Amino acid sequence: MKKWIPNLITMLNLLSGCIAAVYAFKDELILAGIFVALGIFFDFFDGLAARLLKVSSELGTQLDSLADMVTSGVVPGIVMCQLLADATGHSSTLFAVNGDLGWSSATSLFKEITFLGFLITAASGYRLAKFNIDTRQTDSFIGVPTPANAILIISLGIIAQMTTSDFIFGLLSNPYVLILITIISCYLLNAELPLFALKFKTFGWKSNEIRWIFIAICIAMIVILKIYAVPCIIVLYVLMSVFNNLSAVKS
Repeated sequence: MKKWIPNLITMLNLLSGCIAAVYAFKDELILAGIFVALGIFFDFFDGLAARLLKVSSELGTQLDSLADMVTSGVVPGIVMCQLLADATGHSSTLFAVNGDLGWSSATSLFKEITFLGFLITAASGYRLAKFNIDTRQTDSFIGVPTPANAILIISLGIIAQMTTSDFIFGLLSNPYVLILITIISCYLLNAELPLFALKFKTFGWKSNEIRWIFIAICIAMIVILKIYAVPCIIVLYVLMSVFNNLSAVKS
């Protein structure tokens, strides 16, 4: 029976992603974010359970990618569509207004812009497929992992709905800014950019310096910035990885 435990945890990730998608379609992004976070939590522990129980399998690998495709691929695409819908004058419930699409007053161009959000879903699917056949990504990542990208996009949606800052709301209500974020997101998902992993083989300082520094900064940012810290943490992760790569080349 123990060989089924990791797969059951993966299924919880998939179920969390499905629920998150429903809330994202309804533009209830805080609840969508909660279930995405829950799915990512299960995504972390299914692999850990497989290693501890020594029951890793090809089925588990494929199931994990399918679950991630929903939780960390489909949901952030929906969220970006919602942000673009709001930015281009659509109803905030783009996908369900009295049983019809919520864009009756929008121009044809705005309709097409809205669906650019699903480029994130496509790029996530491509990255997950590459990850399954890339033997270089056993101890670190090449390109931003789909869970990290999902956290980034969904946090922007939550901030757009919660912020009291006119400047931040203006940025996240600008379709050009959102399209730029979409393009950068798609690129970073599949870029040949080595990123450090947060997997600790030991908990000592040696060989884990960048991980401990990153965690310490993240805690400080969360305390000070609260929800605004989330996208900053993802950007910090990429920048610290780039700095770490440059340091390694110089040494």
